[in-house]
Order: sequence, then C-alpha cells, then structure tokens
Amino acid sequence: MTLTTTFKTLHNSPGSTARFSPVLSQAMLGAVGVMLSISASAAPSIYPTGTTRYDPAKAFNSFVLFTGGDNIAHLIDLNGNSVHEWKDAASHSTLIDPAVNGGKLGHVFVTLEMTEGTGTDLVPGQVSRKVSKTIGELDWDGKTVWSFGDKAPGGAAQQHHDWARLPNGNTVVLANLVHPVKGFKQSQVLDDVVYEVNPAGEVVWKWIASEHLNEFGFSPAELKLVRNADIADYLHVNNLKVVGPNRWFAAGDKRFDPENLLFDARNANFIAIIDKKTGKIAWRLGPHYKAASEEQAQPRNVPRPVDQISAQHDAHIIPEGLPGAGNLLVFDNQGLAGYPTAAVPRTGGSRVLEIDPVKNEIVWQYTGEDSGGPAWSFRSTHISAARRLPNGNTFIDEGQSGRLFQVTRDGDIVWEYVNPYFRIGKDKLTGRVTANNQLYRGQPVPYEWVPAGTPHSEKAVVPPELSQASIPPGP
Repeated sequence: MTLTTTFKTLHNSPGSTARFSPVLSQAMLGAVGVMLSISASAAPSIYPTGTTRYDPAKAFNSFVLFTGGDNIAHLIDLNGNSVHEWKDAASHSTLIDPAVNGGKLGHVFVTLEMTEGTGTDLVPGQVSRKVSKTIGELDWDGKTVWSFGDKAPGGAAQQHHDWARLPNGNTVVLANLVHPVKGFKQSQVLDDVVYEVNPAGEVVWKWIASEHLNEFGFSPAELKLVRNADIADYLHVNNLKVVGPNRWFAAGDKRFDPENLLFDARNANFIAIIDKKTGKIAWRLGPHYKAASEEQAQPRNVPRPVDQISAQHDAHIIPEGLPGAGNLLVFDNQGLAGYPTAAVPRTGGSRVLEIDPVKNEIVWQYTGEDSGGPAWSFRSTHISAARRLPNGNTFIDEGQSGRLFQVTRDGDIVWEYVNPYFRIGKDKLTGRVTANNQLYRGQPVPYEWVPAGTPHSEKAVVPPELSQASIPPGP
C-alpha cells in the first residue's frame, strides 16, 4: 500500500483514550525553564507553542513528523501530542513509504552519527562544521535495520538535506563531495553528489553536479559567475525526490520517467530532473524567470507564467491520487540567491507554488495575503517545505519560525502548530544564551503508516481573539 493510497483510505478515530508519551510535557517544562533564564529575545518574547489552532472538520487529520532542536524525531498528532520518538543526530528525519519498504510500518531515515567535517570550513560561517558520518533506517522500536557511512567515499556519508528509498530496495542519498573542480576560483569545491546505495551499504551509482554544469541553463556570463563564486557551496542542492508515477510519463513524455530524480539548487535558483539512465538533465525550471519588481509584491492571478523563484526548497511532483497530481509543488522562499543575485520584492514574503511543469505555468499559489495578512506575514527565507494533502489542503512548514500549518485551497488556516522543542545554544560574541525553534522539514504522516493502536487525538483548538490574547499588567 502506498502512502497516497493510505491517505485516501484514512479513517478518523476521535476520542482515543490511549496514553501519550510523557516526553512532550517534560520537554515543555525544560524549555520553559531555559526560556525563563533568557532576559529577552529578539523575537516576541512571549508566544504560544504547540497546537494553536485546529478545526478537525476542515483539516486533514493525520500525524506529523519532524526533528526538533532536542535532536528527537517527533511523531505528533494534530493536538501536538508526541506519540512516538526516535533519536536523530541531525534534523532531516524522513518517513519511509511502506510501498517501497516491504510493507514495513513506522520506519524512518535519521542521522545516526556526526563527525567533524574536514573541508567544510570552505563555507563561510561554518568553520569546523560537523557532517553526517553514518545515516540509517530505524524501525518503529528504534532499531537500526540499514546504515550507510563506513563504505561511503572517505568513510563518512556526508549526507545532507535528503534521501529516498527506491522500489528496488536501494536508497538514493544526497551528499557533499569536497574536491577540486577545474576552472573554479575556489581550490576546493563543496560539490553535491547523489549516491545510490544498496542494502549492504555499498555505492552502486553516483551523479556529481559539477560534471553537468553546462546542462543547468547558465549563460556564459552566468557560468563565469558560478565558477568565480566566493562560496565553495556554489549550488547548495537542498532537495532530492524520486519523480514517481505521473500523467506526463503515461502520456509519453519520457522526461518524467518515474525512476528519474528531481532536485533543486537553492543558491542557483533552478529545479531539474536527472535522467536516471543517462545522468543527463532531462527537464529544468530556471535559472531564468520573469523578473519581479523590488518595490511591489509578486502578482497573484493564476494561471500565469512562472515568475521569479528564489532560494526554493522541497520541489517535488505531486503523487498520483492527490489533488493536483503531476504538477510541481515547491516552497519558494524568495530569499537571496542566483547568479547574479535575483531581484525579489523588498518587503515581500515567501510563496508556495503549484506549477504545471509542461506549460511552466503557476496554477495555484499560497501567500500571506491569502490568509488575510500582508505578504511578509508568511516568510521563511531558508529551509521550509510544502505537501499536498488528500482533501485538497496543503501542509506547509514555515521553517524559519518553526511553524507548521494547513491551509485550504482558499487560504483558510485550519491547523497550526509552533515547534516547542528549542535548540539552546550560546552566542559566540556575547555569551548570551540563545534559543532557536526552526524546523528544516515537517511531513504529514497518515494514521495507517504506524502500527495499529498508536494513539491520537482530534480535539478542536479555537484560538482567542487577538485583542484578548494579552498578559494583564501587574499590580
């Protein structure tokens, strides 16, 4: 059974009285204790966390998976109860579809071990950054049933951002490769590489981005900028997805072969499909788009030709069986990126775009205006994600603020959750305690993905009127 089929056959189970994990309350108490030790915050100093809005009748009821700042992969219900957890040394936990995993329920990809990343100090601000040494698949009970690292080039996986299980049982892994590339100003490039790894943890196929520079659509002048970039992480690929079955391929368009791989390059503002058989780029969107005005918001009428996308994340083909199947869904951060740097609206926000990948038209979008706010009320200039749900809603991870929410096609917010699992650190300059609840990726998870009997709650949460959501003054 595929995840899409599971979503379509989902049944609600309100009123569950099963016990929830006590870790949520413990984490909340710990976070409160830490936050009380911080005298002030650059962001609003008091704001709710956990589920802040929930309409079970209009939301798509499911679990959600994400890794918090506590290095725990949390499976929560929509009331915010952490119903199951796995240890994760990084922040990229990803569910594995039982359809490509022998029907096994409740398995996830996580990072098992980090190590010092020799060479990653090529990225400004990331001196001595740690990289993944070993990644793996954990079963429901947290047991490692597959891993990759010791047989990786250099003895470390160096996986980043993404991974996916293939129907043949192998796993594709997005990783970094530090090496010299002829013609680049940087003596060492932090390159992006895709490995296909078999169940024994051995690399059986690889694809290296720098070998395909002339296929990414850069003009000669732009390619010169790429080669002379001040940053070794010149592409910063942040996403890797299997294209999967789709109507375009069924109609004879071989560019969308279900076995092909789709990725996007944040720093270079393009999305592309790799032909798995040849390694060549089969389809591409960007890096050239209709320009945006720096002083005005992007247009909102649809359909229309694709306009300026910048610093995007989580591009993928909407799976069959879901509304919009075959279209491309992408979180358009509208951050600074591109060769040369793209002009984006000065006071604009981020967007979620649904794109017809054959016509290159935007057929649906979500912006802050669609929920009654200004454009900049929905904004995350890095990380983030979006997924289509079976009832037509769209699940959105506004990663920068640690906010997960569902919107209807008309922009109504019917579920909202703010990550309560902060990463606590210390500012290197001032020594001040810091707290960060950003989320790299949240994912909706169907109830049937987990073993039978896993508890969940579906109790409505109605937020107070904004005028009443205040703390009364002291005596």
